[in-house]
Parts: sequence; structure tokens; C-alpha cells
Amino acid sequence: MRAYSLDDVLATRKRKDSWWTVFLVDPVACRLTLLVANHTSVTPNGLTRLSLILGMCSAICFAGGRLVAGALLFYVSFAVDCMDGKIARLKGTGTAFGLWLDYVGDRIRVVCCASGLASGQYAVTGDVSYILLGAGVAVLDLFRYVNAPQMKRVRETVKENRLGHLASVGPAGSVGPAEQGAAGRSGHNGRAGHTGHTGDAEVVMLREPITPREPLTPREPITPREPLRDAGFGDEAAPPVSLSVSPSGEPVRRAGRRSRLPRRVGRLLARHRVRTHLISGIEFHAAVFVVAPLIGTAALVPVAVGAGALLLLNEVFLIYRMWLFARVAPVVPLVEKAPRVSV
Repeated sequence: MRAYSLDDVLATRKRKDSWWTVFLVDPVACRLTLLVANHTSVTPNGLTRLSLILGMCSAICFAGGRLVAGALLFYVSFAVDCMDGKIARLKGTGTAFGLWLDYVGDRIRVVCCASGLASGQYAVTGDVSYILLGAGVAVLDLFRYVNAPQMKRVRETVKENRLGHLASVGPAGSVGPAEQGAAGRSGHNGRAGHTGHTGDAEVVMLREPITPREPLTPREPITPREPLRDAGFGDEAAPPVSLSVSPSGEPVRRAGRRSRLPRRVGRLLARHRVRTHLISGIEFHAAVFVVAPLIGTAALVPVAVGAGALLLLNEVFLIYRMWLFARVAPVVPLVEKAPRVSV
């Protein structure tokens, strides 16, 4: 068995991750990963199952009113969940089924812990607000993880349409293949030519190459691809840049809106592998299932409500960014082949 070093494990970390994972989980998870990789033959799927079992134990503790034990078990469960991906990348033992198992296991853990936390506090206090709290946490989590793949799908569709639009327009000041074929068949753009008839079809014979009277320009500005955040939008701090074509055929760059974060802060976060958004699903789970239970019963509702509001605002902002990105290039059917004319 190969002996791995800590540097090998550190190289398996994600290029960017949530600040909770980077500063409070990875320092522990990486060293546990090193021990597991060098001294056991545990598979990534085995670690995922262990994470799910620990999550179920956390939910049982929450249901029994043992908040501190439930919080610690949830933290350990999440740390083990971070280890399975590192082991998979380190040893090359990841599987497609493991991706599904990891995704579904996370959802089961959150729903069970939310249910356990709500039912445990309701049994002690009789306050129905805890039931509403558990339901709200579960709904927010499911919405986020249902919405993220759909936003990724929208972005890929917009990208395909833009690439098709660029292919049909061609380079600045030139005509794409479809337009050249149409011009050759019509003969209206030729300067010096003559026509002849063969059967029912008209054939145009040109003495000079076809040149458009005016450079063709796209109707909408073309925005380059921006990086995704968890299959969402807005993970990078750099402002968007729009490209259009001037009447002379030269590309024109127009700076987009400035980023809310100063460039220095963005570069600092990038050096530490931290994503630029304040709260994501990971921070939301940590606030509800780790921070609030450790503080005490009085902090459960206000901390969960505050974290949920921040998460919802972040999702609304990402949806707004997606709308801005998608409205520039509406989904239209692309013509794959030019119509044929028999001669």
C-alpha cells in the first residue's frame, strides 16, 4: 500500500469551498483522511455510509433533547462526509453511484436532523414554532438542492445557443456558412454575374466573390461564460464583461457592474480557497445544527431564522444573476443545415 503524505491529501481539496469548510472542517478532515488512507482500506462509499449513520445518531440526540451531543455528532458526520471525496480523488476509487449516494445521504441527514430537532423541542416545550422551524429548514434545504441543477441546466442551454449564434454569424465582418449559401443561391449580392436556367431552378454564376454590403453584427451583446457556484452563479469576484461588435467589425469591450466586494478582499479569499458568498447550504446547516444547539435552546429559533433569511437572499440573488445572464440570449431553435436547392 502506498504511503500518502499530508501534501497529497491537501492537493485533493476543492479549488474553492465554503468558509466553514475551509477554516473549521478541512484542517480536521484532511488529517483524518491521511490516517484513513494510510492505515485502512475503507472506500469512499463506506465513508458516506458512516457519515449517514453518524447523522442519524445526531438526529436521535436532537430528538432526545441532548443538543450538545447532537451538534458534535453532526459536525463529525459532516467531516466524514468531506473525507469521502478526498479519499476518492486520492486513490482514484470514486464511482458514479458514490456521487448519488453522497447527494442523497446529505438530504436524508438534514431532513432527519431537522425533524429530530423540531420534535425534541416540541416534546419539551409544546411550542409549535419548533415544528414550523423544522419544516422550514427542510424546505429551504430541498429548494436549494433542487434549484442548483436547474440553474446549471439553464446556463448550459444559454451557452449552446450563444455558440450556435456565433457560428452562424462567423467572424466580425464576415458571413457564416448558412448566410453564404443563401447569398449564393439568391444572387442578389453579386456585383457582376449572369444567370442561366437549368430546368425549373435558377443557377447563379458569379465572377467575383460575395462580400456583404455591411458587416453583420449580432443583435444582442455576447457575454462570455462566467464560473458557476455549485451549479449556480456569482462565485467569482471579477465583474462581468460584455462583448459586442462595432460598425467597423472590431470587438468592443464594455465593463459590467463593479463587484460588491473590493478586489483586494476577493483576491484574499481566492488565496484561501474561500468562495465570495457569505452563506450557502453548508453554513446554513452549520448554523442550525452546530452553532445554535451549542449556544442553547434560546438560540435555536433566532439563529435558524437569521441563517435561513441569509440563505434565501443568497438564492434570490443567484436567480437574479441567472435571469440577467439568460435574457441576453433567449432560447431559439438553431438551424443545423441550410435548405437545399436542386439544380
